[in-house]
Amino acid sequence: MKVNVAVVGATGLVGSMMLKVLSEENFPIDNLYLFSSKKSAGKKIEYCGKEYTVEELKEDSFEGRDIKIALFSAGGAVSEKFAPIAAKAGVTVVDNSSAFRMDPEVPLVVPEINPEDIKMNKGIIANPNCSTIQSVLPLKPIHDKYKIKRVIYSTYQSVSGSGIKGISDLEEGTQLAYKYPIKNNCIPQIDVFLDNGYSKEEMKMINETKKILHDDSILVTATTVRVPVKFSHSISINVEVERPFEVEDVKKIIGDYPGMVLQDDLANEVYPMPLMAADKNEVFVGRIRRDFTVENGLNLWSCADNIRKGAATNAVQIAEKVLEV
Repeated sequence: MKVNVAVVGATGLVGSMMLKVLSEENFPIDNLYLFSSKKSAGKKIEYCGKEYTVEELKEDSFEGRDIKIALFSAGGAVSEKFAPIAAKAGVTVVDNSSAFRMDPEVPLVVPEINPEDIKMNKGIIANPNCSTIQSVLPLKPIHDKYKIKRVIYSTYQSVSGSGIKGISDLEEGTQLAYKYPIKNNCIPQIDVFLDNGYSKEEMKMINETKKILHDDSILVTATTVRVPVKFSHSISINVEVERPFEVEDVKKIIGDYPGMVLQDDLANEVYPMPLMAADKNEVFVGRIRRDFTVENGLNLWSCADNIRKGAATNAVQIAEKVLEV
């Protein structure tokens, strides 16, 4: 069954990747509608051999078009205004912004973890933060088997997380995205700082982890850092669990879990790196080892392409699940 699909923010970094992933997945599209800001309207985009003209997103854009699914990646302000309008018109919105993620009425979904939550949607489904997605994937099988008590995230996030401006800062030294130079530098700030001393990005990871894993009892803390890498985020994850474990068993449950690739061969110096994860849809996990400072502690390292699995791929996977419901 083919359906009508819209991509909002079609000319941006994530929107462009959404179109690429839709094509790769042979998503059953009947009519495709591409929307953007007034500034980008009129641009031509090719999809599967056919040329489409990008339209300016307006309040009546979803009327009378029988659009089944709309993938949004145009920022929180656009989503806040237009996602409810689309939902009211009968569209199922998969939103990549943070606008609705912590809304109790909106499912926050990683398809390998909580696809059943999709059924509870009232027209809007939230795509989690890019760093959260690649963190909760390895945490899910660990939590299921050993019950997680506490998580410490330390992130190494690529400049593409700031869009085209972030890439320009790294390659051209423009300082459009960051206050400080990113080349040869690490910036321990992603998004604005809040009154509690954490950045907004850090609080996203803390809150979203609990929501996706359906467990508010997990203690989570995070430090998020921008690093001079073009694509793919890396995350050091320290976990404390309630039940005893064997490291080899942890490696097995991660290696067997969908959406992940285990890369953990110390003898041959095999471990995940952002360079190798770029342009891949999977989350790569390695450096799995015991943390000897607590009774049941574990360290692991995760790498994933933040534009693919961290955004576009996860959104398309949600859309595929919507069609199954």
